[in-house]
Order: sequence, then structure tokens, then C-alpha cells
Amino acid sequence: MTDETSTSSAPATPPAVDRAADRAADRAALAPPAARLQRWEIVAVLGVSLGASGLYALVDFIGSLTAKQSLSKQTATLNGSLAPGRPLLDLFLQLLNITLSLAPVLLVFYLLARAGERPSSIGVDLKQPGKDLARGAALAAVIGGSGLLLYLVAYHIGVELNVVAENLPDIWWRIPVLLLSAFQNAALEEVVVLGYLVSRLERLGVRPSRAIAISAVIRGSYHLYQGAGGFIGNAVMGIIFGVLYRRWGRVTPMIIAHFLIDAVAFVGYALLAGHVSWLPAP
Repeated sequence: MTDETSTSSAPATPPAVDRAADRAADRAALAPPAARLQRWEIVAVLGVSLGASGLYALVDFIGSLTAKQSLSKQTATLNGSLAPGRPLLDLFLQLLNITLSLAPVLLVFYLLARAGERPSSIGVDLKQPGKDLARGAALAAVIGGSGLLLYLVAYHIGVELNVVAENLPDIWWRIPVLLLSAFQNAALEEVVVLGYLVSRLERLGVRPSRAIAISAVIRGSYHLYQGAGGFIGNAVMGIIFGVLYRRWGRVTPMIIAHFLIDAVAFVGYALLAGHVSWLPAP
């Protein structure tokens, strides 16, 4: 009876101490064999997703640099037709491509589950819809506007390709597919190179600032096919997102922000290209 009374009257451990203890336990749990497996896991996830895209984009950028045309005379198409002249087949291929491109997100969620974690452990959930939406919209407004300005400057000084945001047939499914493509980009990039990569690097003992820098460089690398401006702009975006992810502990606002940025870019290009003088013509 006395033992039960003394146990129940013990002061509760502060949440901050709990979190620190959890992080210490995570680091302690990653003994050399476990740490080695974690590194291989990171390499495997990146190897079947955005890491591979970064290597391909680097080679593509080298090809653009060594081409006879200047960078501003070359084009990089983000959303193009997959079956020109066959709109129904094109639609099915677009939807299949978007769905399969989300496979690495499913892989990350599976690996989290294997480790006894949920997507919410990296801040992917719907627990704070209002706050997440407000944060995402504010980020999109600031980063989207700055990104457009950077692109136009980089294009006109000749270090950026003419980025054609979309070249889909003018048909009823054009806008819906562009919105789905924007969501796919947002979910894939923020789950893999932000929530998953940063959290796993920190679990391996990598300093937060270094983990954010690695994530940002990888983010910039798979945009190299657009030119140097695409690399710099997205790397800066990666640093901002990384800092805010560590502060908020949530990926969902970044998914929302990324979706809004891409959605405005894709749909805006579809509506404005060829009709305004400041936007490079396709």
C-alpha cells in the first residue's frame, strides 16, 4: 500500500525531458549494425527516388552546358504529353505516371511502420488543418513570388533554361492533371527529402544544420535540369523548409506550400504563356 502511494505521488517528468530522453534512446538504439542498416536504408530510398533524379538531372545539365545552343535557347518541359494525338491514352498514362511516382512515399510510410512509427512522427497528418493551411499559404506566397523573380532573372542572364511548365493538350483533363502533378511533386519531395531524410540523418547523429544542408543540396540537385537558377532557388527553399520543419515538427505545411507553388506555376503558365510579355514563350 505504501509503495503504491509513493509511486502515484511522484512528480511527472516534464515533456521536454521526455523528448530529450526519447532522442537519447534513439541514438543509443542505433548501435553500429543498426546505424549501418539505417545508412543503407537512406541510400536505397534515395536511389529509387529523388537521389536518382538528382544524378540524372546533373548529367542532363552537363549536356545542356555542352550543347551548341545557349541555355536560354533550350527548353525544359515539366508536364508534357505522353501520347501526342491520343488524348484518352495520354490521360491514362498521365494518371499512371503520377500514381507510380508516389511509390517512394508509400515506401517511406512502410519503413516508418517497420520502425514502430506513424507518418505523424515526421509531421504528416491532419491534426492541425487550420494552422497548417495558414502556414502553407504564407510560405507559398513568399517563396513562390521570390522563386518566380529568381527564375526570370536567371533566364535573362542566360543561366537558366526556358522552363515550359506544361505542354499538355488543351482538353478537359488538362487542369486536373496539372493539379494532381503539383500534389505528387509536393508529397514526394517533402516526405522523402524533408521529413524522412532529415529525421533519419539526425537519428544517425548528424547535426541538424548539416542534415538540413544535405537535404537542401539534394533538393536542388534534381532541379538542375532547369539550370543553375533551378538548383539555387530550390536549395534555398530546402533550407527554409528544413529550418521550419525542425521548429514546427511538421511536414504537412510544407506539402501545402509546395502544392500551392506548383499549382499556381502550372496552371498560371497554361493560362498566361504566350499572352504576357514577361513570361518566356514556349
